[in-house]
Amino acid sequence: MSFNRRSFIRYASLAAAGNAAGLRPFGALNGLAAPPSYKALVCIFLYGGNDSNNMLVPLNTSANGANNYTAYSKIRGPIALSQKSLLPLGASLDGNYGLHPSLTGIQTLFNEGHVALVANVGTLLQPLTPAQYKAGGLPTPTNLFSHPDQQLEWQNAAQSGLVSTGWAGRIADNLGSAYNPTAEIPLVTSVFGDSLFCNGLATSPVAVDPGNLNSGSCSEDASTCTHRVETAQQLVTFKSGLALVQADNSLTKEAYKYSGILAKAVKSVAPLTTVFPANNSLAMQLQQIAQIIQVRAALGVTRQIFFAGLGNFDTHSRELVLQSGLLSQVNAAMAAFYQATQELSLADQVTTFTMSDFSRALEPNANTGSDHAWGGHHMVMGGAVKGGKMYGTYPTLALGGPNDSGTNGRWVPTIASSQYGATLASWFGVSAANLKTIFPSISNFGTTDLGFV
Repeated sequence: MSFNRRSFIRYASLAAAGNAAGLRPFGALNGLAAPPSYKALVCIFLYGGNDSNNMLVPLNTSANGANNYTAYSKIRGPIALSQKSLLPLGASLDGNYGLHPSLTGIQTLFNEGHVALVANVGTLLQPLTPAQYKAGGLPTPTNLFSHPDQQLEWQNAAQSGLVSTGWAGRIADNLGSAYNPTAEIPLVTSVFGDSLFCNGLATSPVAVDPGNLNSGSCSEDASTCTHRVETAQQLVTFKSGLALVQADNSLTKEAYKYSGILAKAVKSVAPLTTVFPANNSLAMQLQQIAQIIQVRAALGVTRQIFFAGLGNFDTHSRELVLQSGLLSQVNAAMAAFYQATQELSLADQVTTFTMSDFSRALEPNANTGSDHAWGGHHMVMGGAVKGGKMYGTYPTLALGGPNDSGTNGRWVPTIASSQYGATLASWFGVSAANLKTIFPSISNFGTTDLGFV
């Protein structure tokens, strides 16, 4: 955990009341058999709205005239990627599509069958055509094209950001007692601070600061920081008589407890040999997740959900340079993480997936960037993933065309984010009967399992 004057309460109050059973003996950790039914979901949220029109691009010039590289290049103009720079995707796509040139590791994993692409996904409450959207009258998510609203609605699978629980948190409410009855930590862990995605009604996540599991750290010198953390730990034991203060103190004590549990567990095993790239915040988060997964037996968990994040994908200007750097981080981090799951012999039991506010308009703006849009493409990675394929329908690249919500290339999603999440939740162990509790609008869609995992 890390603390500074402004973030101490934010981090500390994320922890939930956990199981008070004694921690398992770490000296015997290597002799403990891994739970046979272990599964983990790892969410990578690309904050700011990743421009997936430049992440997955038609490569063939002989295909459908409204859906080939020529159409893409003509509309995108100054922010179009060169055809020769795109990374061809084989298997079921027959080289008709290419990835952003920064995604070399993802290209390899896709062609090996460990990554799937899911096309034109976005927040929806029911199936919706562009004509229906333009006519109005049907329910749609609130404040489309708004960063904070769409971030929250991706995370809570609801019409509005006002819903205070996320779909990972609701999974924890649903499955926690069944799969992790004597766990030492909550089912959900965030390595990217506070997130609605992680919050349940009856459960809360634990938040950790990657690389600082053992104790608090802060901005002052080591001595001052140590004294502050010690003082903070003492303060939360005081009896104030004020209900709200006492409740927050209880949560803070749990945060320290979980920090100690995780630190002891991670220190009890040999470090992973997988090398994660330096100077990459997402890689650091995924490395921390891999370390926590490594000690799953001692923590008493057979199900875990993790939340990681990276920003800022809000590329209103200088998109080619900015997105290239960001996707390079995503590529290196995800490739290393998949390698770590292989080292742990858990590649088939860990599924990693991306989410983002929205994609961006196909038509560029005047600042060599792109503006907020709606449906976009996402990556799913893991040994259980039926990879080497694109799921869903790639939109027709035509302004005002059959997938456009207006005239700028803002695609009306053909797959709901709830369907995307429900597919992952079903693999994780959520029953068909309980899906509608976690994804309230899922019954409005004919398909709840997209088949990519």
